[in-house]
Formats: sequence, C-alpha cells, structure tokens
Amino acid sequence: MEIYCTRPYCPRPQNYFPDLDDSATLRTAQQKYCTACGMPLILVGRYLPIKLLGRGGFGAAFLARDRYTPGMRQCVVKQFQPAGNLTPTQLQLAQDLFEREAEVLEQIGNQHEQIPDLFAFFPLLAPGSQVGQQEQFFYLVQEYIDGQNLEEELIPKGRFSEQEVLEILREILKVLKFVHDARIIHRDIKPSNIMRHRNGKLYLLDFGAVKQIANAPIGTNSPSTGIYSMGFAPPEQMSGAQIFPSTDLYALAVTIVILLTGEQDVTRLFDAYSNHWKWRERTTVSSHLANILDKMLQAAASQRYQSAQEVLQALDTPTGGIPPTHISPRTPSSNLPQTQPQTQLPTTVIQPFSTIEILGSAAFSGFESGLIAIALFSLLKSPLLALGGSALILTILIFTQTRRWIERWDLLIIPAISFAIVYFVPFLHVGLTLQQLIIIPATGSLVAIATTALFRLIYKLLSRLL
Repeated sequence: MEIYCTRPYCPRPQNYFPDLDDSATLRTAQQKYCTACGMPLILVGRYLPIKLLGRGGFGAAFLARDRYTPGMRQCVVKQFQPAGNLTPTQLQLAQDLFEREAEVLEQIGNQHEQIPDLFAFFPLLAPGSQVGQQEQFFYLVQEYIDGQNLEEELIPKGRFSEQEVLEILREILKVLKFVHDARIIHRDIKPSNIMRHRNGKLYLLDFGAVKQIANAPIGTNSPSTGIYSMGFAPPEQMSGAQIFPSTDLYALAVTIVILLTGEQDVTRLFDAYSNHWKWRERTTVSSHLANILDKMLQAAASQRYQSAQEVLQALDTPTGGIPPTHISPRTPSSNLPQTQPQTQLPTTVIQPFSTIEILGSAAFSGFESGLIAIALFSLLKSPLLALGGSALILTILIFTQTRRWIERWDLLIIPAISFAIVYFVPFLHVGLTLQQLIIIPATGSLVAIATTALFRLIYKLLSRLL
C-alpha cells in the first residue's frame, strides 16, 4: 500500500509498504515512517494519507483511509502549515482560523446533510529537519465528498443554464439559512467551495474563514479580519469592516454570475469605473432572476437582501426580482420582515428568448414574408409595392413575436394556414407551380435564419470585446 508523507516539501513523499496490502496486517501494523524525511505516516495511528488533493496558503489536503472503520472509510485530512514568512500575529490568526473550522464543523457538520462532518482534530509532534528539533502540525479530519466542485464542472461545461443555476442557488441558500441561523458567516463562498457529490447533492465546503458571532445580533459583530477571495468579497469585507449575512449573499451572487456567463475572471464582469457589475450582456436569463442577482450584488450591505430566506421568498414571488431602487432600504441589523406593505407598480416581465426560439422566429418570419410577397405581386403586379408591403408585414410579425403574442405552435400553424390560402386561391399565385410556391418562401426562411445567426454572432463578439 502507498502512503503519502504529509510533511511540507518532503523530497519523496510517496512511500510503498508491501506488508500493508494485506487488510489484516494493515489494521494491526505499527507506525510507519517516511523513507525520505522520517515523518510519521499513520496519523495518530489511525489515518493513512494516500493522495495529495491540493495545497493552499494555510497547508494541504490529503485523501486518506481510516483503518479503524470496517470499510476503511475514505476521508479528507487537512494539515495546517502556513506558507511564507508570517509574523507571529499572522501565524496566530491563521491557526485560529484553522481551529475555528474544526469548531464549526463539530458544531454544525453533523446537523446538516450538506455540510461535511468532522471526524477528528489533533496536533502532531514530529522530528524536525535538524537533530533535536521538533515541528508541530495540526490536522483536521472530515468527511470526504466524492465528486467535483463547481469550478471544476465549469471548465468543460463552458457555462450553466438558468435552470441549473436556480437549482444551485436554492440549495446553497437553504444551507446558508441554516449556517446564519447558527450565528455563523461563511465569508468565502465561491465555485471551488461548492462541491457536487456523484449522487448530485451539493455541499458547502471550507469553513476555515468563518466568522462566529457569540451572544450578539448579527451585524453588530467586531470588524472582519482580512480573509477573503478577491472578486467575491463585497466592499465591507475587503475594507475589514463589519460583515453580515448579506456578505455571504453577495459572494453567492458572484458565484452564480460566473456560472451563468462562464467568465472565470471576475474582474471582466465588474466595471471599476462605474462601480457596477456588467454581467447581463454576457448571458440570457429571465428579468426575474437577473433583478434578484443585481440586488444581491449591491455595494451597500443595507441595499441587499438581509437573509437567505428573503432571497428564497423573492425567487418564489413573481415581483421578488424588482430592481433595488423600488425597495425601501433596510438597516443591516434588521432580520425581521418589514411590517409596512410596499406599493409596487405592475410590471410586464418578458422572458428572454433562447437561441432556438430566435432562429425559429427568423424562419417563421422569412417564410411568411415569402408567401406575402407572392400574394401581393400576384394582386398588384408591382415588384416595388409587393416588396414594400412584405417589409411592412414583416415588421409587424417581428413586433408581435417580441411581445410573445405569436410563439411556439403559432410558428407552425400560421405558416401552414397561410400556405393553404395562397395555394388554394388561384389569383394569389398566378403563374407559379407548387414547387415554386414552396421554394420561394423556404428560401426566404433560410435567408432569415442565416442573417439572424450572423447578426447574433457579431453582437456576441462585440459584447465580449467591449
């Protein structure tokens, strides 16, 4: 069996022990030591690291097996070992954050099925690189989620659909509601910290940057420490000021916007000059969802939703996504719904068109224009009048489609009826055979599709460049 050495910068961390291939021997074997650096390999005599999962600023994570469970359960071993030359104050802060993650997982991991469970937390003294010197490491053992995080999913996928992000948004909001009710703020929501298990269940990971609020209303806590992921943190977190549940909602909205647009460079979605997010032109979503995300992305914490429950209610309410300017500001410390009813002007929300709908509408318009041109030319005997009349009818058709007065089955039924009328009324297709009567509108349909596709491509290219 291969065991991976957890000492940072070990020259040869992979160690192979043939005697551990026998499961009976594996459970009773004495401590093993790294052949390259002498580091104890079986952590607290129980956990056997077998693979490096990744390294970060505060240490590393390893896939391990628990030899004291019947099925040699897989788990994640996190090692605390900050990189770089930290001051004593910074080192203590980093250690506090690591220990805080263990405390939070112990507090809430076993209470929510979408937060990993904590199995163990322990220190380890190991011989140092110099004779007589010892090094101390801290380890956290937690549940292993077998799957991919959303950052890994996004790379081959390109972007997520509105339906997919709505599922993610709802699931993580439910987790955040539970976390915030436990008086905890995560502070590091991002795609890489949301894991999808192979069975489809979503998990919220990495509570190493949590902020706990003890015996104080949320929003009145002490200033935030400077732990955040650039681009995902709102202004109050980056400035080290007070943070709130809406701090997590802001980061979640950034996460959703990244998944919708496929743009992993967050800075390309934010206009620093106007201090506004410019993400809408990069994707096509309903106005309802877009308005909700824009409110979650407000720079001022008081202008955002104040709880995960409020966002969930907005998602389930047709008018829940109205722009923030139509909603009275609320104080950061307020967690209760407003008692005064708000007067809202009725709005008409027109759902955005998918690519298939756009091309289908183009085909319909081109076909109808061809039939109308044939009928007008047969009646008026004037190409100019036939062309002008056809263009006028085409404009009307496009307008009715943008308002969704004509859509779906109408795009098949109306052309079929129009074709039947032109075909069975002789003076509407004077001099044309059945084959010509089919080819002319079909050609108009193909030209309309090609033109629409070309203009759509040009628009997308200009949107990315500008």
